[in-house]
Amino acid sequence: MAGELASAAAEHLIDLLATDGWAAIKASVLSLWRHSHREPVEAELTEARADLVRATKAGDSMELQGLLVAEWRARLARLIAERPEAADEIRTLLFERSRDAGSAGQQTAASVTLKARVSGGGDAYMAGRDMTIAKGGAE
Repeated sequence: MAGELASAAAEHLIDLLATDGWAAIKASVLSLWRHSHREPVEAELTEARADLVRATKAGDSMELQGLLVAEWRARLARLIAERPEAADEIRTLLFERSRDAGSAGQQTAASVTLKARVSGGGDAYMAGRDMTIAKGGAE
């Protein structure tokens, strides 16, 4: 369970690292290490962001992303092993707070193309985000 959490959190962290909302994510990650190692973690997180931004601009970020995910997965797994209560903090800080930060306009812009073909008179519903469908006057 801790390994799965560390893996998901690391992927999420690296996905958000090169976005406009990275400062909030950085603050969240640093709060996990507030008891020890804060300065090295801050420097390494800042360096990872700079490397990822450079690689993204060069169009060659996939390999680096994989390496960064593996590195932060290991860090987060060690943190959970040292402080099991950190698991709840990781869930809150990386997932719930980053979702809130994204709703405040700090999301990554992405392009999504959706195509649908309906045969036989059925309906097709597609959305890149939230969707509410009301049929028959019900809302």
